[in-house]
Amino acid sequence: MKITIRRTPKGLEAYVPKKDLETRIIAQELDSLWGGWIDLSNGWRFQLPALPADTRMPITLDAPRIDTAEVAT
Repeated sequence: MKITIRRTPKGLEAYVPKKDLETRIIAQELDSLWGGWIDLSNGWRFQLPALPADTRMPITLDAPRIDTAEVAT
């Protein structure tokens, strides 16, 4: 699914154009963000591609949505 990630004064936000959803990123797997999962405030989780740590934002990319019921804790 296409998502756009950007930095705001309140932190990282994601926009999902297909759902016209703009929401905060509330958790991330990796400090560098890229290559791990992110959790959105609405409960959705996405797997981000591995990108360089200094990747400029905003950025639009393809990120598959992960069913959180399948994720091992």
